[in-house]
Amino acid sequence: MSRSITLNETLTDYIRKANRAEHAALARCRAETDAMGDVAVMQISPEQGSFLQICARLVNAKIAVEVGVFTGYSALATMLAMVDMHGNAAKLYGCDISEDYTDRAKSYWDEAGVGDQIELRIGDGRDTLGGLINDIAGHADMMFIDADKTGYDTYFEAGLKLLRPGGIILFDNVLWSGHVADPAQIAADPDTAALNALASKVRDDDRVDMAFTSIGDGILMAIKR
Repeated sequence: MSRSITLNETLTDYIRKANRAEHAALARCRAETDAMGDVAVMQISPEQGSFLQICARLVNAKIAVEVGVFTGYSALATMLAMVDMHGNAAKLYGCDISEDYTDRAKSYWDEAGVGDQIELRIGDGRDTLGGLINDIAGHADMMFIDADKTGYDTYFEAGLKLLRPGGIILFDNVLWSGHVADPAQIAADPDTAALNALASKVRDDDRVDMAFTSIGDGILMAIKR
């Protein structure tokens, strides 16, 4: 039976070279975030950034929402694709709790010339998404979630209100380093339990079409019907 393979350093390097080169601002963001130490694990990989860009193009995204901005790599990758398609009409709303991290993000966005088209909303994602629902309900084309795992269910429900029919929502880290398949981890860890429950919920939810993928640490994709 065919299955996804585990990537070693050689294959990872091959994949990155097979993709197109990063924008200079993305490369700087990745390098400077890597230098921050252990916290850099929160940044997506370059190949995930390329994947987000293709997803944006597939749904012709002009308005995107991100929960969990960190230092801005994923938002910038998505924004570059949207600007290429829609120019100044493209808009991304970024929700995060940290001004320290998002202040770093702004420098990369400005370097790429898209800073004016990304609106940050700082605060608990449950609150900031509530405000966005008031502002753009039914108009978002794409949503990327890479934040607190126990909040994923709430973010999913908010995403269904924000997205237009045909809009896509993507959840990162849904494999959680493999812990989601370990009953002991599910029982002991709230984050693991939340991710496991989300996977089952989205699979059985007739409001969306979905695919659970092994890209990176797992990306769960759902398209609103």
